[in-house]
Amino acid sequence: MASPHERAPLAERVEELLATDGPLPIVMAGDPVLRRGTERFEGQLAPALLARFIDALRLTMHAAPGVGLAAPQVGVELRIAVIEDPAPVPQEVRLARGRVPQPFRVLVNPSYEPVGTARAAFFEGCLSVPGWQAVVARHAEVRLTGEDERGRAVDEVFTGWPARIVQHETDHLDGMLYLDRAESRSLSSNQAMAERWTQPTPQEAAASLGFELP
Repeated sequence: MASPHERAPLAERVEELLATDGPLPIVMAGDPVLRRGTERFEGQLAPALLARFIDALRLTMHAAPGVGLAAPQVGVELRIAVIEDPAPVPQEVRLARGRVPQPFRVLVNPSYEPVGTARAAFFEGCLSVPGWQAVVARHAEVRLTGEDERGRAVDEVFTGWPARIVQHETDHLDGMLYLDRAESRSLSSNQAMAERWTQPTPQEAAASLGFELP
């Protein structure tokens, strides 16, 4: 394995990653790239290459399928993520979780801070941890700052499920997985989720599995 100093420049590695058509391979938990954190995007990719990379992230997110994808999840240590959520859920779930549709967006150099003290706990999963879900208590409302893919400033408040998505993806850019924040007693396989915990909130899971909700 090459040392960090022997690795090819980032732009070359992205070009190689994009050499084949179709979705990109998603990095699984256990790969160090998911734990190293990322470097700020400051023009390391030329505009045309950046656009191709963003298109590939979107294609990969859709194919998975997921509602967000961060660059480290495809092995690229850049502070870039994409999100998009059509929110195809029943009305009762939408109301309980505050899950409203989110258009496709690119987050460049994002960071977030809580707005208020309210927290919300729901099951969530991750494309890099397939087959499992766990309850994570997150800020119910956050202020996200950063840029978009054209370098325009982003300063926006997110609430409900969109707030959860931007926290999850920004955490990836800091080398953190959702499991680091999860209630360990809530960890459930996708099969258990389908058979037992499809309710709009995790209250029944908390009572049965023995963990507290905020």
